[in-house]
Amino acid sequence: MGRLLSVNVGLPRDTTWQGRTVYTGIWKTPVKGPRTVRRLNIEGDGQGDLAGHGGEHRAVLVYQTDSYRYWQNQLGRSDFACGQFGENFTVDGLSDAEVCIGDRYRIGQALFEVTQPRVTCYRLGIRMNVPDMPALLVKHGRPGFYLRVLEEGAVEAGDEIVLVVAGPERMSVSEIDALLYMPGHRRDRLQSALRIPALSAGWRQSFEALLKQERKDGALTGNAGLTGAPGPAPAWQGFRSFRVSGKVRESSNVTSLMLEPTDGQPITAALPGQFVVLRLGATPALALMRSYSLSGEPGSSFFRVSVKREAHGAASSYINDELRVGDTVQVSAARGGFTLQPGHTPVVLLSAGIGVTPVLAMLHALAAEESRREIWWLYGARNGSEHPFAGETRELLGALPRHHSQICYSAPSPEDRLHVDFDARGHLDVRAIEQLNLPRDADFYICGPTSFMSDLCAGLASLGVAGDRIHTEIFGAGPSMTPGIAASPRQPPHVPAGPAGSGPMVSFARSGLNVRWASSFQSLLELAEACDVPVRWSCRTGVCHNCETGLVAGNVSYRPEPIDAPGDGNLLICCSRPEGDVVIDL
Repeated sequence: MGRLLSVNVGLPRDTTWQGRTVYTGIWKTPVKGPRTVRRLNIEGDGQGDLAGHGGEHRAVLVYQTDSYRYWQNQLGRSDFACGQFGENFTVDGLSDAEVCIGDRYRIGQALFEVTQPRVTCYRLGIRMNVPDMPALLVKHGRPGFYLRVLEEGAVEAGDEIVLVVAGPERMSVSEIDALLYMPGHRRDRLQSALRIPALSAGWRQSFEALLKQERKDGALTGNAGLTGAPGPAPAWQGFRSFRVSGKVRESSNVTSLMLEPTDGQPITAALPGQFVVLRLGATPALALMRSYSLSGEPGSSFFRVSVKREAHGAASSYINDELRVGDTVQVSAARGGFTLQPGHTPVVLLSAGIGVTPVLAMLHALAAEESRREIWWLYGARNGSEHPFAGETRELLGALPRHHSQICYSAPSPEDRLHVDFDARGHLDVRAIEQLNLPRDADFYICGPTSFMSDLCAGLASLGVAGDRIHTEIFGAGPSMTPGIAASPRQPPHVPAGPAGSGPMVSFARSGLNVRWASSFQSLLELAEACDVPVRWSCRTGVCHNCETGLVAGNVSYRPEPIDAPGDGNLLICCSRPEGDVVIDL
């Protein structure tokens, strides 16, 4: 039997951190007397980031005095007060090793159910003034846990905590936490966890992703439970030399390169929709590195990439003006998770501008297999001169018996013929797709400018298309995801202030920035922030389900995928430093 020692509440507030304003409810203070516990909260309490905290399955956070004593010893501190770890209930007893998911406890007048371990975020590091605190809680196996409120009622300090019902499967908070974050995701234990009805949706999805993850040599690779299932492992590490065997102008601003391996060895077939990284230039130190989607038929003996010339693009200018047939470039293996899924459902390929390239590879694959699926090809361009692959796509669609096509020109030229070169005047937007009566059960593959994709995703959702049917790929640096931090004007990516580093080369592929690593940075994430490169993260230490930085160490480039980081578990590279040259797909 345990006891409730303190009830702690606090409303979100602004706090200054690293020169930025963070809106957070991490500060909790003890209250005297009874407090009513509702389905979503305790009276007088609130959360700043409802995407990561709070809600029905995370209504009340519990932390134990035994862990208080443990951290006082570990950190050499004696200044802790109840609520120090952002918890609502400070309790005596109820260790993470003994409390099980699905256990039900009576505290005062209220009835609670244990739903998940705590998922710590960077705000705990702010509260504790220990930046690594979120990762330390996972490493040391002391996360604490969340309660769901089954019966509302009053609670107060001093109430006994009585176990009413023991949860099924008898899986403790500690075991569930380690099952996600630590190596060795035993399949039988994952299956046991999924049989617990009380387990919250986020953890359930993480364990389902781990179960679906492909095995390699009998062991799970990476940690799909944190960021979703990764694509297949790259066919080779690092770069191989490829010769430019062809160079074709596809439109007024798009040029394709045909690339063949110089060693004469075959290349592993890419999945339709994947991308490669090109290293362009005479020496690695001076090289430009960019990621480009493959635009040709998967499985061919060469790679085709198609590059749009940008007004101030160093790599696109080099490709257009300097690169010649016969020249050599360095090419990574194909990778990426934006790929055509097998099945029999309808397929909608939706793109604009140079975003056509990955979905064109998908169209090639569908035509090669003589697909009987219903296929929609929807594309938007400014006019005919900026419409690449027009003839190629018409030929591919002609080979598909159940195809539909809609081409929109936003500013057609006098030479462009309506119903011949294009089908409608205007942008390919939500209003346009509403008129097409697209099948709601289709898989939608969308690629183009960020605003184009966000508008279409929202529009498709409003039309009743399920979220797991909508697949997207962003070209160029995406927007930042920094939960709780107030928005502020951002300048374009730039070399960080201060003396130049002397370490490995860090290349931000989408932002076109090459920077030498400096020991003053604690992580690749810190370097990205110093360069004003848009990044996506939540916990800053790789231990939360929301963390998605897109950072991976090694002489290759990845889009956001998990890796096996050194240390106690599968963490994302946002907490790592480079050991060699690094390409980051941001």
